[in-house]
Amino acid sequence: MAEVSGDQHAAHLVRSLRQLLPDVVVEAHGGPLMQAAGAIVHHETTRRAAMLHQGIARAAEVWRLLRWTRRHFDQNRPDLLVCVDSPAMNFHFARLAHERGIPVLYYIAPQLWAWREGRIRQLRRFVDHVACILPFEEEYFRRHGVKATFVGHPLFDALGPGRGPAPGPRFPDRPPVLGLLPGSRRGVVSANFPRMLKVAAQVRQAFAGARFLVPTTPATDRIVRQLAAGQADIECAQDAFDQLVPRCDLCITVSGTSTLHVAGHGIPMIVVYRTHPIAWHLVGRWLVKTRTFALVNLLNGQGRHIVPEFVPWYGSPRAVGRLAVDMLREPSRLREQAQELSRLVQTLDRPGASMNVARLALELMGEPAGR
Repeated sequence: MAEVSGDQHAAHLVRSLRQLLPDVVVEAHGGPLMQAAGAIVHHETTRRAAMLHQGIARAAEVWRLLRWTRRHFDQNRPDLLVCVDSPAMNFHFARLAHERGIPVLYYIAPQLWAWREGRIRQLRRFVDHVACILPFEEEYFRRHGVKATFVGHPLFDALGPGRGPAPGPRFPDRPPVLGLLPGSRRGVVSANFPRMLKVAAQVRQAFAGARFLVPTTPATDRIVRQLAAGQADIECAQDAFDQLVPRCDLCITVSGTSTLHVAGHGIPMIVVYRTHPIAWHLVGRWLVKTRTFALVNLLNGQGRHIVPEFVPWYGSPRAVGRLAVDMLREPSRLREQAQELSRLVQTLDRPGASMNVARLALELMGEPAGR
């Protein structure tokens, strides 16, 4: 597991496993949340999470992890390997386990329906069961010969009931508050946050007293604070997504699970994702099959975007700034989007994903739940 979000979801799974089977031993490559949940974390893998060309720089680290894991599997054979997200890393671990006859459960399936569908052969060969978190994925994977079960989205295991915008005066009864959500990886933040700051400057010019909230992660806090230094109307806070986002009137967020997370709080958004134009035209546009990138638009399934997208986001960021200003000048647009997001979230807002995956894990291990 190589992502901050994966650490969160895996930690919930560890707690569910321990609830069903109190004496279970969970060993992992992961992060501090898994460790706090009771897992034995052999290697910390979340602080240098990266994508694309930054991910290549991690190749040596992954190779060392694979060598260590190969020896560990040979000396201490586990009853089950659970891969959580991060397919670039986890496909290698799945193969190691498969070669040793260790069953493999994949939680948070790789999005092969969106890009690199050719890897479905590897998934079918090395993985015994896929725990899907999006409703349409179960049918997709089964159609391709992969055993799969929709377990629910783990986000709703972490989010409590009674969510929504924070109480108190809201825009336009006070100056607007915008969330700038640049992601949980340093590489993504480096690419997107400077452009978000330019959007913030446009909003600042249009609305006196506007303020900006930026939730960070341990991997991104330092770089965010460096880039935002000297701007007194920007508030940064680490591990405070669920505290900051409900205070916002509008969020500018990178594409990914964060879009569903923002929707879970009922906050309107504009979705962006910076990628280099050369990389996009040479590689990205040929690999990515979907016509929409924001998860909330993908889940809408009606051929219509709920939220505006700027993906890939290159060229001038002024178009995003203009749109943000226009939406704030027409509060009815914010209300309409929030209502549509609320309707979408209601179709997914059911906790229990972690417990469903824990039960699948026990089945694959041949263990009765609640022994």
